[in-house]
Amino acid sequence: MQTNSQLIDLFLEQLWLLEGLSDNTRAAYQTDLTQYAGWLQQQGQSLLQARRDDLLEYLGWRLQQGYKASSSARLLSALRRFYQQALEQGQITEDPSALVDMPKTRRNLPDTLTEADVDALLEAPDVDEALGLRDRCMLEVLYATGLRVSELTGLKLDEISLRQGVVRVMGKGSKERLVPMGEQALDWLERYLARGRPLLLGGKASDVVFPSQRGQQMTRQTFWHRIKQHAQTAGIIKPLSPHTLRHAFATHLLNHGADLRVVQMLLGHSDLSTTQIYTHVAQMRLQALHAEHHPRG
Repeated sequence: MQTNSQLIDLFLEQLWLLEGLSDNTRAAYQTDLTQYAGWLQQQGQSLLQARRDDLLEYLGWRLQQGYKASSSARLLSALRRFYQQALEQGQITEDPSALVDMPKTRRNLPDTLTEADVDALLEAPDVDEALGLRDRCMLEVLYATGLRVSELTGLKLDEISLRQGVVRVMGKGSKERLVPMGEQALDWLERYLARGRPLLLGGKASDVVFPSQRGQQMTRQTFWHRIKQHAQTAGIIKPLSPHTLRHAFATHLLNHGADLRVVQMLLGHSDLSTTQIYTHVAQMRLQALHAEHHPRG
């Protein structure tokens, strides 16, 4: 009989083969399932022996321990997939997670920049310097494409097409997508590749589009630090996050009438509900503008 640890490893391996599970999700599922298995073991149970009451008791225990609802929702998502696979393989006859409700999570609306804020941020880097030119190009590409910061910093030369004006991105779960850049981002990219990048590399060979000052792949933390510096220069006092320009990209597209499913494809969201949060941001802005400017607002 397989141990809980072996069952978890086999489940994650099969899920990775079938769906291309991302490293972060795989690690999170591993932690969640291992913790639940450990709790079950203390109750004299195993993953395949667990019943619905066991799962409900564990979720209640997590609530008492102060775990966030979003964390328990992720756990339940992992367990549903685990037990569905076990059911299909004949390891169990009943899914203990089937009738358990997903914990209610509160989805925070992302802070977003106005179009004027974005213009000020893009103008902040000193493009007469190689680092400033690189940063301006990164900000332009980020706002034009809505890439995740990790996707931007990991971008390779063979993943951009200047002729077609697109970026080929390998996103979460090893899912590939093509994203158009637009003329302005493309112009800055051509300028940076010709003038800025060679100076940063100093003759070193590299396929990284946006190398660090040492000619290596830039970390997300370094780019986040650069964004905060440029935001300060631009006089932006709103709270920012590494995904600030990604949020602005989505919100501004929707404000200008883009179809929600198109925005979903560009962002690389597998679930439309993840993209729908941006429609709330756009709607709230419309309501605020109406209240501010309408004579009976």
